[in-house]
Amino acid sequence: MLWKLNGTAITPKSGSHYSLSGGNLRISHLNKDQDAGTYQCLASNSFGTIVSREASLTFAYLENFKTHRRSSVSVREGQGVVLLCGPPSHSGDLTFTWIFNEYPSFVKQDTRRFISQETGNLYIAKVEPSDVGNYTCVVTNTVTKTRVQGPPAPLVLRSDGIMGEYEPKIEVQFPEIVHVAKGSTVKLECFALGNPVPSINWRRGDGIPFSRKVDVRKASGVLEIPYFQQEDAGTYECVAENSRGKNTVKGKLSFYAPPHLIEKPQGVQKAIDDSLVWECKATGKPKPSYRWMKNGENLEPLEERVQVANGALSISRLTLSDIGMYQCVAGNKHGEVYSNAELRVIAVAPDFSQNQLRSHSMVKEGGDVLIECQPKMSPWGVISWRKGSEALRESNRVSILDNGNLRIQNATKADAGLYTCVARNQFGVASSSGTVMVKEPTVITTPPSTLDVTVGESIVLPCQVNHDPSLELKFTWFFNEQLIHFGNHGGYFEKVGGQHSAGDIMIRNIQLRHAGKYTCAVQTKVDSISIAADLVVRGPPGPPTSIHVEEISDTTASLSWRPGPDNHSPITTYTIQARTPFSLGWQAVTTVPEVVGGRRLTATVIDLSPWVEYEFRVLASNAVGTGEPSRPSKQARTKETSIPAINITSAPTAPKVTPANVSGGGGSRSELVITWEELQNGPGFGYVVAFRPYGATGWMQAAVPLPEASRYVFKNESIQPFSQFQAKVGVYNNEGEGPFGEVVTVYSAEEEPGRAPTRTRARSLSAYDIEVSWKALPWNTSRRRVLGYEVSRYWEKTAPEEAASVQRTVAYNTAGVGPPSATVNVTTKKPPPSQPPVKVMWNTSDSKIILNWEQVKALENESEVTGYRVLYKCNRHSRPTVMETNTTSVELSLPMDEEYFIQIKPFGEGGEGSSSRQITIPRIAGPNAIGSATKVSTLSALSTIALSFTARTSL
Repeated sequence: MLWKLNGTAITPKSGSHYSLSGGNLRISHLNKDQDAGTYQCLASNSFGTIVSREASLTFAYLENFKTHRRSSVSVREGQGVVLLCGPPSHSGDLTFTWIFNEYPSFVKQDTRRFISQETGNLYIAKVEPSDVGNYTCVVTNTVTKTRVQGPPAPLVLRSDGIMGEYEPKIEVQFPEIVHVAKGSTVKLECFALGNPVPSINWRRGDGIPFSRKVDVRKASGVLEIPYFQQEDAGTYECVAENSRGKNTVKGKLSFYAPPHLIEKPQGVQKAIDDSLVWECKATGKPKPSYRWMKNGENLEPLEERVQVANGALSISRLTLSDIGMYQCVAGNKHGEVYSNAELRVIAVAPDFSQNQLRSHSMVKEGGDVLIECQPKMSPWGVISWRKGSEALRESNRVSILDNGNLRIQNATKADAGLYTCVARNQFGVASSSGTVMVKEPTVITTPPSTLDVTVGESIVLPCQVNHDPSLELKFTWFFNEQLIHFGNHGGYFEKVGGQHSAGDIMIRNIQLRHAGKYTCAVQTKVDSISIAADLVVRGPPGPPTSIHVEEISDTTASLSWRPGPDNHSPITTYTIQARTPFSLGWQAVTTVPEVVGGRRLTATVIDLSPWVEYEFRVLASNAVGTGEPSRPSKQARTKETSIPAINITSAPTAPKVTPANVSGGGGSRSELVITWEELQNGPGFGYVVAFRPYGATGWMQAAVPLPEASRYVFKNESIQPFSQFQAKVGVYNNEGEGPFGEVVTVYSAEEEPGRAPTRTRARSLSAYDIEVSWKALPWNTSRRRVLGYEVSRYWEKTAPEEAASVQRTVAYNTAGVGPPSATVNVTTKKPPPSQPPVKVMWNTSDSKIILNWEQVKALENESEVTGYRVLYKCNRHSRPTVMETNTTSVELSLPMDEEYFIQIKPFGEGGEGSSSRQITIPRIAGPNAIGSATKVSTLSALSTIALSFTARTSL
């Protein structure tokens, strides 16, 4: 470790006031004249030398004021004055205060009085009588904390009058240019004399408002900017103003920054004859310059292979003499920064210990292989190869690359064997060996194909190969370029390739979305190949679109539509359906033509009812089946058919229609309910209802002006329960009245039964079913007839009765329910097996279908399996045939020229369990099938049910 003072080495000796402690320099008994200066440390070891940045040592001091007295300062009242401090000789920063008359009475700064911390002078903008007295300047050294006082300066008033008003005169100004370091704090002073006392204001020359960090102390005339940054640079103005005028001074704050390294060189280890490039970059203002040092001395590029440019050092054809410690020094007039890096240059004989040749390299016959040879050696030498014990001969297939690696192209069986890489340089020789194995290529034997299936069928996609028996195969399938994850996708995809060389997959219960491109990729350690098959899925047509009612009359409607997708099977026919607000769902309608062919996109619907709103939809069919219906058309109303007008003063003409199915009965106590079949007709259409007690002569009438009405209720407290009435219903519209229909007999509402059912019994049939029985009440024609019963309430025994459900056994329009029976309890059976039959296997032989499956085992809380139900049908829309067996296999004697759909369900005391997935057996025997399904019930198994019953009456 070595230290220098002003470039001269310091040698600590016995008795010297210099000493070293762990590399640090300690100086005792400091002497200002001897020890002041610039210090720098040099550190050296066997790898080289580096130097530290420079450090300056200065000495702070403060001498005393001269002792001679100061003369008096005489001013008029209202005049401004400056009292000079004149600090003594010093080193280090100073602070200034002033004593007024005697200590500790200090001058307080305000808008009228200001003490400059730059000069120490005291400024009074406008002298007042209270200012008369002695003023003493006090100077403090901030480093040594030494404080000295100057001689007092008396301030007296002149007796020749008072100073009049005058404009501001700025006595304290800041320099025209102030250089400010990045991150430092800058303070600007500004103070003016004047009468009246001037106000001080600050502003930026560019008009930008001050940021929050800027502190403006108007009372003391100081502007302070902490943590100075580039954006704070610019022109600043001080404005002094009073009623007599204003004055302005300005100055510029200039930003500077010492160097800061942003990219440093890092120590490296290089081989002889290699090249070195070190980047060194720094920020700063002004822009830094760069120099490089080697082992503590400035590096002067004396030879062509050493270059320094823009902070970067480059050395080509490295030699052992280049070894050492290097330093990048970036500097501007505000300082320097150092960065250190070590360069090692090595000379090494060839060595394979860290990078042996790969022991085995495999390549397919006809393929390419690269054998890497990467020994450690410095300098880089010569690489040669041997095959077996003979030197390797290069050819158009076998070549040694510039980096020493060996490449074999279009490999043959003869290329197999032991290969050795030999490395040499002037320091030694070394070798490493590895074996090349040439394998048979993998070939897919399944040809590309296009497959055609129907929705619901199952199909096997084959992928079989010939390959080298010593290699393992990996089969991967893709659907439309997306990887198939078996076990997902709803269980539609399953691997069925049982042989080592087969990767077949099965797609079960194919849907339209399964159409597309399927790719089988086969991979070994030496090669990979793939084959693709296109799968076309035929299904029922998609729904037609754009259903539009082109024209409509009182009984016909002309429709048009656009075809939906035919799903790879031509559309053969279209079916048209209609619905009205009064129909039970959609109904097929009569059309012209009667059969709408697949190429037609229009048809006329006939036999419609007048003055009714219709919606229409269209279904398409093809050889596979009938597809989903289109969206309904917009509602369209058929035209009206008028009732002929009636001349009241002459014989009327009978209307064409009267309401049909006039009836009635039921309702609540004291009500007579009359009903009829609704009609629709022209504007102003309505009904006239006439009724009378049986045997009476006069009719009571009521108008019902709603064409969609089909019910009238007459309520009167005098109506006795289950009384006989006669009723008739007629029609009218704006063009006149029509006749009444036939007279019918109806009954008023009856009373609810007065007795409860007795001998109520309940027994469990399964996990979800119970049988309830009771003794019937006598049936009679009185006002308390019994026409039906209901299980009025049932609930789990642990639940409140308020949560009960209602189950009716016979539903009528009733007058109400009678009293409930006594409550009985019943416990349902254990639930049926929840697991479906799995591993369902099937085969065909001599017009027989043979089914086998795994036995279903019930869980602890489920009823035991006592048998299985096999459901089968020959098309999707027929009713299934059921066969029961108590074994896990069954034979079905069925014709083989049909397609069959089969499901298997376990059953036990608790009822039927979960079904297997539907199995589709095509006309030609196919592969095995596995499936599952879930059944949800409305009653909880093993729950106790409480029941009660009521009798219900009805007309």
